[in-house]
Amino acid sequence: MKRIFNFAVAAAATFLAYGAAEAQRNWDEVVVEAHPVVGNIYMLTGSGGNIGVSVGDDGILIVDDQYAPLADKIKSALQGLHAGPLKFVLNTHFHGDHVGGNPIFGLEATIIAHTNVRKRVSMPVQRGDQTIPAMVEDGWPVITFDEEVSVHFNGEEIKLVHIPEGHTDTDSYVYFTGSDVVHMGDTFFNGRFPYVDLGSGGTVGGLIENIAHVLSVIGPDTHVIPGHGDLGDRAALQSYHDMLVATTDAVRAMMAEGKTLDEIKAAGLPDEWTGYASDFVPEARWIETIYNSYSTME
Repeated sequence: MKRIFNFAVAAAATFLAYGAAEAQRNWDEVVVEAHPVVGNIYMLTGSGGNIGVSVGDDGILIVDDQYAPLADKIKSALQGLHAGPLKFVLNTHFHGDHVGGNPIFGLEATIIAHTNVRKRVSMPVQRGDQTIPAMVEDGWPVITFDEEVSVHFNGEEIKLVHIPEGHTDTDSYVYFTGSDVVHMGDTFFNGRFPYVDLGSGGTVGGLIENIAHVLSVIGPDTHVIPGHGDLGDRAALQSYHDMLVATTDAVRAMMAEGKTLDEIKAAGLPDEWTGYASDFVPEARWIETIYNSYSTME
């Protein structure tokens, strides 16, 4: 039997995971908007990771679900697209800005994710002097897989494919095969330097390989939903991969010269890529991520 959803526990876990800024934010100000992708596929924006949506005769399927306090706004946006029931939630990875709504949506839909997602959300996590409590059980994936799984829904095969350690050790991409749309989760920050969670199994080298793999799978006209940023396409994903390779090569070359992290930060990255800096991952943070990721290997 399903337990009564404990919003306070889920909210506490989200806020501990994402810090005081999220704990203090006014969720009433967040606007959840639906953006058409192609056919019956949409992308929802709000706060946190972009949500992929399939609507049709079978009902509704979503990819990720942002934060728990936004669940009602997300439900309202979904009902504006289709009156059918929510049947499935697919998780691309375990971070709270992508799975924070799981305990709410898990009361009505089946959650599917990689095995490591269930492992991570079901255990408390220590970050510095803070203990992030495990997610309540209603939010745990009930169907898990190791390599890939398909959901046949709304007239197409929707593949959830695990990729090796990149952004985290829990990552998968979702490929809507009939619609030719891929949701990348946080392996793709469109037009921005990425966040690689080194403490949760992420590696920069793995991220580069994962993007190359997806580029080898998708076609020239594939629509690409990023974890963060505007809706993209193959060209945007290729540019992102070019940036990852070039900036990583630049940092590793300076490391090979014996430069310290501070010296590399002072030298900076090639001007071509400075536009990828954001408040969340400025250039210095991306340099440090590359440095730390490869320091453990060299």
